[in-house]
Amino acid sequence: MLPIGDEVVCFSAVFLLLLLGTRSVPGASFLTAFLYVFMVTFSFPPVPVEQALRVLRPRAPYGGVLAVAHRGGRHDAPENTLAAIAEAGRNGAAAVQLDLSFTADGVAVLMHDETLDRTTNGSGPVDKVQFVQLRRLDAAVHHRLKDRFGGERVPTLREAVEECIRHQLNIFINVKDQPDKAALVLHEMFQKFPVLYNSSMVSSFEPKVVYKMRQTDPGVVTALAHRPWRLSHFSDGSPRSLSTWSQMWMGALDVLLDWALHHVLWKLCGVSAILMQKDFISLDYVQNWLDRGVEVVGWNVNTAVEKDFYQSLLRIGYITDSLLEDCDSQY
Repeated sequence: MLPIGDEVVCFSAVFLLLLLGTRSVPGASFLTAFLYVFMVTFSFPPVPVEQALRVLRPRAPYGGVLAVAHRGGRHDAPENTLAAIAEAGRNGAAAVQLDLSFTADGVAVLMHDETLDRTTNGSGPVDKVQFVQLRRLDAAVHHRLKDRFGGERVPTLREAVEECIRHQLNIFINVKDQPDKAALVLHEMFQKFPVLYNSSMVSSFEPKVVYKMRQTDPGVVTALAHRPWRLSHFSDGSPRSLSTWSQMWMGALDVLLDWALHHVLWKLCGVSAILMQKDFISLDYVQNWLDRGVEVVGWNVNTAVEKDFYQSLLRIGYITDSLLEDCDSQY
């Protein structure tokens, strides 16, 4: 994990890298100055701290720490469903994390995967299915508690938002792609339900998604999600490529992405939080971000020991698959 540095260190490092690449002091100086002006001109200021804290540190029964039900608490109920949202509310979550997707006819729905196979009795890409067809599918068919939740449907984004408001749950809306469409739909949703400005956050692993959201509606609280080495390795640690050269190249891109997120992208997007994979969080890491006015939220924190660490020592929010018991992490 690369340490977070201040602007002087950041642009000094940029200058040295450019100097090595161009072997020209004037050229490196010009490019560094250009980058600085670009950052100043096109960066978004974060939303007011008070607003961000209403989203990231609301009423939190778990020792004052925000407990977020991952996909509504995917271990306790079928993920990304109204049943999961209701169950999370009953189990004491202060917020739920939900995934935005779109059907072939442009309806905003909740779905994590690109395909229907893992979570429903349908198959094929989500964006190739009409909403009326999606609505017929059983979203609980593969869940361990399918007998209890059988017949649960894939909800629209609006239905999910209304259910969260009904249960007084904050919302972390995760967006994977389609930044233009997602930003427009979410802006309209925030306008329809103004309470979302103080109870919801839009996040993504893709900086372009977060930047487009801030560009479309600067009043929305946003976060960048990150897992170091995600370009070169799967979530279980196995390499994405069997080619040594390909793996080395993707590893180099991982280092670059990690550096950019910690030094440039967070400020360019004006985020209020970093959603970091739990294995890369420490007290120093949390403090480094707090010094810059940015909260850290860990994912996925799924055992009692880990939760106690977050509640008693780190004192930061965490995303979990279950509010009730220990369970395996499946990203």
